Amino acid sequence: MFTARTTTGISILAAAAVGTLLVGCSASVEVKKSTPPKLSADKLAGTLSEKLAAVSGQPKPHVSCPEDLAGKVGTTLRCTLTADDGSTLGITVKVTSVSGGRIHYDFKADDKASPATK
Repeated sequence: MFTARTTTGISILAAAAVGTLLVGCSASVEVKKSTPPKLSADKLAGTLSEKLAAVSGQPKPHVSCPEDLAGKVGTTLRCTLTADDGSTLGITVKVTSVSGGRIHYDFKADDKASPATK
């Protein structure tokens, strides 16, 4: 029983630490041209997962995004990182610029993780 609580606590702390490390992170992705360009939810989640792993030095976390990201400056989208124990951490993605088929965006994880739901 103690081990389960320790593991949950460590997972939540790790998720919160990732959030702290992500202040001001940004990325850009080339997408198929459309008007406006769109980045698929799966590709965005994959890119965020890779960036989070690189920043935290941890394995790629599971990230999901509810919809495609429209390449329009100012557009925001909320994605979710889910830890192995089921706790979650929100990630806000905001489009900062679009040049041709490339969408540039910033992302920031929430300061606090939400515990796993039972």
